[in-house]
Amino acid sequence: MLAFTLHAQPLSKTEALRQEMERIGGLVEQGALPRSNLSQLEAMLEEAKDDEVLSHTLYGKLTIEDLTKEQAGEMVGAAQRQIERQAERMKTAKTLVDQGVAARTTLTPYLEELESRRKTLDLAESRARLLEELAAMALAEEEQMREDELQPQPYRVAERYDGDGEFEPADLRMVMIAYRKQFARALPVSALGETALHRSMGFDHRGRVDVALNPDQMEGLWLRRFLEKARLPYFAFRGAISGRATAPHIHLGPPSLRLRVAD
Repeated sequence: MLAFTLHAQPLSKTEALRQEMERIGGLVEQGALPRSNLSQLEAMLEEAKDDEVLSHTLYGKLTIEDLTKEQAGEMVGAAQRQIERQAERMKTAKTLVDQGVAARTTLTPYLEELESRRKTLDLAESRARLLEELAAMALAEEEQMREDELQPQPYRVAERYDGDGEFEPADLRMVMIAYRKQFARALPVSALGETALHRSMGFDHRGRVDVALNPDQMEGLWLRRFLEKARLPYFAFRGAISGRATAPHIHLGPPSLRLRVAD
């Protein structure tokens, strides 16, 4: 007869804290422990929940293509709350120093942790801003798709080049290799193919690529000339368009289309 040993999956920190809270909560209700024990666990649980959010959205394997607006908001919120908690700990520690209960050197680890959490917030806000720019780019591209011809202007905000109308993975590899050979660095791709953001906005971005280059500066001009020589379609957005694009960029491939319901 075969014997099987079942191994339980290790609990996450938040689950372990929740279980401990249930246990301590029962003891508090019985009067066996003071409520401060439960309050301490509640604070630890909130900290652990924010740690998990940041581990997933900022430090994990989640790419900008998979990040949603909701997750970006949760990421920034978690980083902000961590700063606020550390600032409170710092305030408490400083009170003890001012009262002569603790040496001033005890503040050093609190200061270092506060600075570390500020850097985390900077990183989270930077990633959230990138997502906002991608959203504005998608809106700009969708509006341009509706225009068969751009309004004639001496200096147009956006330009469209249709080329042969197709853009394949092999074309992207060719562009990336040529760009690296020309400038000794990688093509600054900001959105590669389908993203969670584009899908949430109802846009089909499959087979399209957004590149964070100003189309009128040296690298952008080179890229546009290269695309035209290869007859590859693109949109060139020169700058801010009210309510549409927040930064210059070049969209490689045909326009992003509206997703069908079946998609």
